[in-house]
Amino acid sequence: MPVIRSLRRVITPKRLSRRIRKEPRPFGPALLAPLLVIVPVTVVDVLTPHLQFNRLFGAAPALAAAMFTVTGTLGIGLLALTADIVLAAVANHDLGQTPGYFTLLAITAITLAAAYGSRVRQHREHTLAEVRAVAETVQRVLLRPVPPRLGQVDIEVLYQAVAAHARIGGDFYEALQTPHGVRLIIGDVRGKGLPAVEVASVMLSSFRASVHDAPDLPSLAARLEAGMNHYGKDVPSDEALERFVTILLVEIPADEPVARLVNCGHPPPLLLHDGKVREVEPSAPSPPINMAALLGDHYQVDTIPFATGDRLLLYTDGVSETRDSTGRFYPLTHRVRQWASAPPRQLLDHLHQDLRAYVSGTRDDDLAALAAHRVTPCGQETAELDRAVLQCIDGLSAMSPRGSAAGYPIKEAAGRRSQGPNRSGTSRHAEPARTFHTIPFSTTRSS
Repeated sequence: MPVIRSLRRVITPKRLSRRIRKEPRPFGPALLAPLLVIVPVTVVDVLTPHLQFNRLFGAAPALAAAMFTVTGTLGIGLLALTADIVLAAVANHDLGQTPGYFTLLAITAITLAAAYGSRVRQHREHTLAEVRAVAETVQRVLLRPVPPRLGQVDIEVLYQAVAAHARIGGDFYEALQTPHGVRLIIGDVRGKGLPAVEVASVMLSSFRASVHDAPDLPSLAARLEAGMNHYGKDVPSDEALERFVTILLVEIPADEPVARLVNCGHPPPLLLHDGKVREVEPSAPSPPINMAALLGDHYQVDTIPFATGDRLLLYTDGVSETRDSTGRFYPLTHRVRQWASAPPRQLLDHLHQDLRAYVSGTRDDDLAALAAHRVTPCGQETAELDRAVLQCIDGLSAMSPRGSAAGYPIKEAAGRRSQGPNRSGTSRHAEPARTFHTIPFSTTRSS
């Protein structure tokens, strides 16, 4: 496989080759199977020499080929030959006769064939290890780890692909720090398998390329739509044109205690506030990606309060549509309420364990969840705190014999802090015109 070897040299060759060489082979009871053939056959042949059980020694090297190296397989075959020769002397088997020669020849032929089979198996295992190492590296590039903290937000993720040994499927997520604040995306591609992985990679690439300079979330959603349209033109197939992606975009600005959301056909996120869990439904529907030509390209921005200590739980339908043995969907909002005050990592760990206990049989869909927790005050909250401090200082100064002069140095420092580095009181960056719909806590769906 020269192509695989070339690709392996390109993508972190030393680390991959070292992991392939040092990957330990598991030791288990199955490795004793060849010896467990030789020993019982020897005992039974000694007890019943007239039945000539020694002809079963050929099974030992045949089993060794499935789990031993070439040298080990030859060693097992040599041990079987030695046991047969010893039994010929002990149990009075006549090696000078045709059946005795035939038994030795059969064991020898089986041993040589088993050694060749072991060599072919080892070569295929090494090739498979190379392919898996490259595939894992590519998957980590597509769905790379999210930093535990971005600005004022702690972020933790949970992901599990439905395909065996896969680390990425049709669900995807990303979180990046931008000039507009922390921006998050979570999405779900229609369909499964490698085509869904390909579409997920297109969405992640478009998001990473546009997230920093898109002025607002509708513009970002429009760029994702354009990227998906380009992909459909570059890959001309009916299947590519029929695929659509549901996404949820979130923007958490650093200077406001709010979060802005654009929900493009995705399951609504959960807002965890003061121990309560609320489902944030969009005020107006926005089209899924690759559906704007049919449903229009209007993307509704909803603004929700998101202050220090609040958490947002983003998830895909692999979480909310998990079923138990009776076919009932997983009651996500109700279950999360008991972990509403847990840190993001513990919240997702509890959720994962609960999902595994709830599901009946094997899952048939990818699973992704992202928890965002604002941990430090934003600029507006800090300004409100400074104003409260100034009012307290004024009250203390009025009671002080020195009057207002006693609190002047502290007031001056607090005033400079509330003004920030921009003394003119104007914003450093001109905020583009946006139309927001504010969703207060009272209008969100509570558990």
